[in-house]
Amino acid sequence: MKIEILVKTKTQPYKVSIGKLSTIKLQNTKVLLITSENIASLYLEYIIPLIEADSIDTCIIQDGEVNKNMETIDKILNCAFMANLNRNSIMIALGGGIITDMVGFASGIFQRGINFISIPTTLLGMVDASIGGKCGINNKYGKNLIGLFHQPKKVFIDDMFLRTLPTREIYAGIAEIIKIFACFDYSMLQNFDIKDIGLYIKRSVELKAYIVEQDEKEKNGLRALLNYGHTFGHAIELENNFTNFLHGEAVSMGIVMANRLSVRMGLLSSEIEKFILSLLKKANLPTHYKIKDTKSFYNSFFFDKKSLDSTLHFILLESKETIKANIHKDIDEKVLFEVLNEFA
Repeated sequence: MKIEILVKTKTQPYKVSIGKLSTIKLQNTKVLLITSENIASLYLEYIIPLIEADSIDTCIIQDGEVNKNMETIDKILNCAFMANLNRNSIMIALGGGIITDMVGFASGIFQRGINFISIPTTLLGMVDASIGGKCGINNKYGKNLIGLFHQPKKVFIDDMFLRTLPTREIYAGIAEIIKIFACFDYSMLQNFDIKDIGLYIKRSVELKAYIVEQDEKEKNGLRALLNYGHTFGHAIELENNFTNFLHGEAVSMGIVMANRLSVRMGLLSSEIEKFILSLLKKANLPTHYKIKDTKSFYNSFFFDKKSLDSTLHFILLESKETIKANIHKDIDEKVLFEVLNEFA
């Protein structure tokens, strides 16, 4: 049975369709489908016949965080020009969060912006990256520091793609599910069981849609709460030059670091800290990162998008009256370094 969830953003409301993928009708439209080599070998022959359009061109790019850069964006744009796309054309992102981010960015700048459709093929893409229109690429200063907000025209989620997804990628997606539930619906973490993945996808989409509707461009602080674990996680990715760890794995370790800081600040109980740690371990996610250079790791925080006017902003979990996330910018540098040194 298909479920449709409406994301009511001011710039472009759109539907997220959850269920078996069916015909995508895009008559009188030129389409450029962008995907990776691996996904193309698995699903291109299946997807192409489902698209009804005037013409369909494909652009195959390399996946992986290390390729999430301006060079790849230039390749996508070159494919768009070679396909003679115009302002009425549509790009389709077929892949995980990295593909979604890059196609969203490329479509947002091609001829000052054309529509794109997202067909996420990873769990992380389904529950997070494909919804909300945050599109960006990495550079030597950090993760997703170059980009824009560009909402998709539609999102199609079919968990059929998870059948061929490596187990490691499944677990990486679970890190993002744990993140959003911890911040916005903690009750969903009780009796958490990967067998209920369909339910978790639906609830994650509902929560993400609500958050994006209230704070589409991260102006009032609500959407920023989705970055719980990400300030530390992005620093981990940067220290490793966007290799060694999947994004969800870095987020998992970042959540552990953020929770340690929360406990040290008296915001979070050690019981909740241990419970979330146990969930991450249960999902076979890495939970301990050894920082290579504490000072450099700390300095990378200042390039984080949540840090403004040289003031560090951290999204931390609290367990006072209710369990929820909040933005904190009153972090004692001494306490922060004590936590970092625990992981050094």
